[in-house]
Amino acid sequence: MTETPSTVGDGAVGALGMTVPVVQAPIGGAATPQLAAAVSGAGGLGMLALSWSDPAQIRSAIERTGALTSRTFGANLVLDRPQFERLELCLAAGVRVISTFWGDPAPYSAPIHAAGALHLHTVASAAEARRAVAAGVDVVVAQGWEAGGHVWGEVGTLALVPAVVDAVHPVPVIAAGGIADRRGLAAVLALGAVAGWIGTRFLLAEESGAHPGYRAAVAAAAETDTLLSELFDGGWPDAPHRTLRNSTVREWLAAGSPPPGSRPGEGEQVAVRRGEPQLRYSSDIPTTGVEGDVEAMVHYAGQGVGLVRDVKPAAEIVRELVGGRRLRSVTLPRHEGRKATFRPCGGRKVAFLPSPRPRPVLPSSLLGESG
Repeated sequence: MTETPSTVGDGAVGALGMTVPVVQAPIGGAATPQLAAAVSGAGGLGMLALSWSDPAQIRSAIERTGALTSRTFGANLVLDRPQFERLELCLAAGVRVISTFWGDPAPYSAPIHAAGALHLHTVASAAEARRAVAAGVDVVVAQGWEAGGHVWGEVGTLALVPAVVDAVHPVPVIAAGGIADRRGLAAVLALGAVAGWIGTRFLLAEESGAHPGYRAAVAAAAETDTLLSELFDGGWPDAPHRTLRNSTVREWLAAGSPPPGSRPGEGEQVAVRRGEPQLRYSSDIPTTGVEGDVEAMVHYAGQGVGLVRDVKPAAEIVRELVGGRRLRSVTLPRHEGRKATFRPCGGRKVAFLPSPRPRPVLPSSLLGESG
């Protein structure tokens, strides 16, 4: 019997299991199973950050998330190193949305598709987006340089998103960078994105694993309080990132921004995580349970940080971002040589079909009010 092509519910990207256009960015150790499950349970797409996790940690995180929600959730892998083993573990554990970043997605699309999963990839230009789609990527994430954490490019969200949308139509585009309330979400939907990729706002979710001191710094920050640099390079060198201007940043700037090897306090232990020393300039964020000078550790945050003020349950954050309204579904284009259907975790089967350019439907609740 032939199955009728459909989308899941009336969400922004039905094939991703979403009913609202909100993706929780993979915010390192703050992206707990509880957070990913809560976002997915609220109709968005929760993401786990598994790039540096060992096999036992990967299995545990996926199992714990799956125990908390029957909805689709995803896993993010950073491609600055080979990730085939971690990818295989994620797919074997049932993850059906894989997000990649910071490298060439081409070698990863075939195994992702062979498992019946969807491949998201983050880009920073229209040309890169075209290459990603040619490699088989199903959904493009366009990251503007306003984004917190590691930043791949140099173009702002406002200019980047429509350029990428036009370049890869009809492939769906998710917008990232500086989106922290419903006004920002409405803006990127108006630019042609089908959803917003949101990180800084979810640092203050109750389910986030961010250390209370990190949360307090985010809540107190203004939009001018971030810096794009390569300062916190311990564990991930030569990778630009946007952070809050904490004491480590200020002391480095006051010293004239010296290169690695001559920076203030280099090699100094500032905190302890589960008995392991945390050194100044490490790329690891302070999570719950870290002890020591947490303020001196890296505090990733995007330029939307000035809009982030209060700690709330993740589901409530999702509702505030979308104003309690759902948006029109879009479908994914068919890729040549691929199966035409995909069954996301906890969702019914959907089809990859060519579709007209998605026209954003902007409820009045998304306009004129902050989230």
